Amino acid sequence: MTSPIIQKDIVTACKIETTKAIIEELNGDYFALLVDESFDTSRKEQMAIVLRYVDRMGFVMERLIDVVHVQNTCASSLKSAIVNLLDQHSLSLSYVRGQCYDGASNMQGEINGLKMLIKRESRSAHSIHCFAHQLQLTLVVVSKKCLQVGELVVLVSNILNILGSSFKRMDEFRESQKERIQEALDMGELTTGRGLNQEFGLSRACDTRWGSHFKSFNNFILMFGSILDVLELLVLDAHSTDERAKAMGYLRACQTFEVAFMLHLMRDILAITNELNKCLQKKEQDIANAMLLVEVAKKRLQKLRKKEWNSLIADISAFCIKYDILIPRFDELYVSSLRSRCKPDDCTVLHHYRVDVFCKIIDWQIQELNERFDEVTTHLLHGIACLNPINSFSSFDIRKIMRMAELYPDDFDEFSMGALENQLASYIIDVRDVDERFSDLHGLCDLSKRLVQTKKHSNYPLVFRLVKLALLLPVATASVERAFSAMKFIKNDLRSRMNDEFFSGCLVPYVEKIVFDSISNDAIIKTFQDMKPRRVQL
Repeated sequence: MTSPIIQKDIVTACKIETTKAIIEELNGDYFALLVDESFDTSRKEQMAIVLRYVDRMGFVMERLIDVVHVQNTCASSLKSAIVNLLDQHSLSLSYVRGQCYDGASNMQGEINGLKMLIKRESRSAHSIHCFAHQLQLTLVVVSKKCLQVGELVVLVSNILNILGSSFKRMDEFRESQKERIQEALDMGELTTGRGLNQEFGLSRACDTRWGSHFKSFNNFILMFGSILDVLELLVLDAHSTDERAKAMGYLRACQTFEVAFMLHLMRDILAITNELNKCLQKKEQDIANAMLLVEVAKKRLQKLRKKEWNSLIADISAFCIKYDILIPRFDELYVSSLRSRCKPDDCTVLHHYRVDVFCKIIDWQIQELNERFDEVTTHLLHGIACLNPINSFSSFDIRKIMRMAELYPDDFDEFSMGALENQLASYIIDVRDVDERFSDLHGLCDLSKRLVQTKKHSNYPLVFRLVKLALLLPVATASVERAFSAMKFIKNDLRSRMNDEFFSGCLVPYVEKIVFDSISNDAIIKTFQDMKPRRVQL
């Protein structure tokens, strides 16, 4: 039992049983593929493969079945690795009914990308560009278009690097936070209670996770006073002239109205997209609700543009007064730092901040959302929206649903199409007008569960098949990203020489803890014994 070889065999047996339980839960039904690649600690390219399917109880599941090392990241090599893995579990590409990848050309290429290679094997394997990646790209584009946003990201990042590079500065920062919290408590600005007034950390933004920018900007605003205190101390006590000069430059930049304005504006915009980002990463999220959430985000941005300018300026003014930042007069001419003061722009300060910055950034954001989330125009998503049970099936439209069914020729032949139309006519009367158990549903996930619970999935098998096909379309590759996060715990700097089999054996049970917990020890022991001849029986 202490032999490394035996321990690795036991780990492999655990992975085999975990994967077997997932395949049994799939029950030979249709599934969708979620695939992404990432480098591990030893710089080896690893490809994580997640299956999305609807189980016997109508629940949507996303399960990691394996992580495989790929030496060549071209689409044909990735396809071969996927086919080999599916063959090991008696699965076929013909059962694939959905694909979800990031925007890389080897994945999304229209001629020889992975999605097209798989679609040639299965005509109904419709591909969705990961919504979370699309949302990230909208923010990246806006940051590149707007100079002020780029300057703000660099400024915040540099200040956090200075504060976090020394334990002494971190101690000074925490002490300043405590003093300011105590001062606010003494003045009655804060209330005491369990879990209140906790210290905020210096949250760093990450380009690959744009949700982190909201937290970074929000914490920067909340800790603004403490950040100024530490920069002022650094100006006085820094050992070198370079450090003093940097601290003074950052201190002056922070104490400008433009930085205060951009901090609050980007926090409000990112708060809207951050809620969308978190919703897109839920495991049970269906594509119909995801498109509704995108529409909600667009409307909230429009509302921010049209009605919330005054409240934004009020918040910024209160912030500037609190920290002694000079507020410009909005009726004066705006003077750009890029031009001589003898040649001022022909616009006022109000026009610059409201039109050239506020409206322009929000318009860019909405424009990018409209361009990147354009799947709503397809027949496929129109049909899915019509299946959505929200508001008592108010969007139900047989004609659009039938058009959606035509996109799955392997599942609905000419005879099935006629039967489906007949079942849809009876189904909508049943669930909308007769059976009250379907009156409180909030999405396709709820509908699938309720159909199984009420046994109506056997009364309307073709309708249930269509609901499952709609649920199989993935929204985001969040489950794959979770596997990559777990990969850093399994294969770290101290365990960087793990072989691929041992690494995969550790990772799959670790990620799929719930499935692994349901497996009996006897099943693992039997698999371990059957792997090779043993001199001793466990």
